Amino acid sequence: MSDRVMSYDDFWQKYLRDHGRSGTRALHFLGTTLAVVCLAAAAITFRPGLVVLALVLGYGFAWFGHFVIEKNKPTMFGHPFWSFASDFRMTWLWYTGRLGEELARAGVSNDELREREEQV
Repeated sequence: MSDRVMSYDDFWQKYLRDHGRSGTRALHFLGTTLAVVCLAAAAITFRPGLVVLALVLGYGFAWFGHFVIEKNKPTMFGHPFWSFASDFRMTWLWYTGRLGEELARAGVSNDELREREEQV
């Protein structure tokens, strides 16, 4: 699939494949959750520094996962809005226990199987 995706559904499938390793997804969930907590705290306490912290945490954990675990480039560089929305969608699906269905639909297998296939 080319870098320029024609529809959001195509992008979503690619997004999930680009987050194929559970460690990458876990760092996304952690970063997104911490970012939301920081944004809520910023709104309650009127401390704008927490907004900056939210950005650092949200993107920091995600990018670490991509560069170190997944060894790929974050999708936000090609589609920033869709990537931002998809991060929240993926996190919500994880919290509600429905992410596995979407991963299967995108053809994402479990990490152990992928690692064995890479060694062959």
